[in-house]
Amino acid sequence: MLTVFVALLPAAGFGVYLFGPYALLLLIISTLTAVITEVIGCIILKKKISISDCSALVTGLLLGLNLPPGAPWWMAVIGSVFAIFVVKLLFGGLGQNIMNPALAGRCFLVISFAKYMTDFSVHTGWGYLPDGMTGATPLSMLKNGQGADVHRMVLGLHGGCIGETSVIAICIGAIIMLMFGVIELHIPAAYIISFAIFYIIFGGHGADPYYLTGQLAGGGLMLGAFFMATDYVTSPVTKPGRIVYGILLGILTGVFRVFGSTAEGVSYAIIISNLMVPLIDKGIHEFQKKYPDIVFWF
Repeated sequence: MLTVFVALLPAAGFGVYLFGPYALLLLIISTLTAVITEVIGCIILKKKISISDCSALVTGLLLGLNLPPGAPWWMAVIGSVFAIFVVKLLFGGLGQNIMNPALAGRCFLVISFAKYMTDFSVHTGWGYLPDGMTGATPLSMLKNGQGADVHRMVLGLHGGCIGETSVIAICIGAIIMLMFGVIELHIPAAYIISFAIFYIIFGGHGADPYYLTGQLAGGGLMLGAFFMATDYVTSPVTKPGRIVYGILLGILTGVFRVFGSTAEGVSYAIIISNLMVPLIDKGIHEFQKKYPDIVFWF
């Protein structure tokens, strides 16, 4: 978990550079609230205090990275409390939660405070983007048939949630996790490839590299693929299961983006897939029992 926290710092640092010190304040508030909630929650529920595993640090920082840069500070508090106490501790703590706590906290905020969660204006910040910058995200512009600078999307020089803009910073963090053996490529690769294939077939633009790159670079897909879909607790335990899980993620994200009203869909795709993990693991286990001679070599 500590390695994951360190791997998130490039995306966090770029977000602060892009949006300014208020973005840093949101990240600090969400992270501290998550840690404090873990301590207080363990005391209330009479559990052993577990902040030493650093999972609360990761949850708090991930939630902060999924907030708009101008979100009210109290939303970072509410989201972290919900993620840690309701989604994690009430289900038994680390290892027993049925969905990713940070994403569950984000979805809770989207449902409860949609106005604030869809406002990507910059809040008093001395960052790269000017204060008060508003408007749709590049992904929304692409969905509505408007032009978007895909080159800037790849570099991360555009509006959006704090940690989702820079594909380069996210990939640096992913490389760190891969180098230290924290994650494997099964889930991210299956997710990205299956989404790309789905979008080529159903997206209405074929294999147009401009639109496909924009879809991959926007909407938090890379952040979700490497940092949230790979969560040990809420992803399959078998390698074949991880590939099935990644394919499910890609298809669901494609369905939400192409046929749904939202331009994003990553959060809900991961949450729904989290709930399908026991069924995926059971199905793979039964398949292996029925066909023991088949070698899963991937």
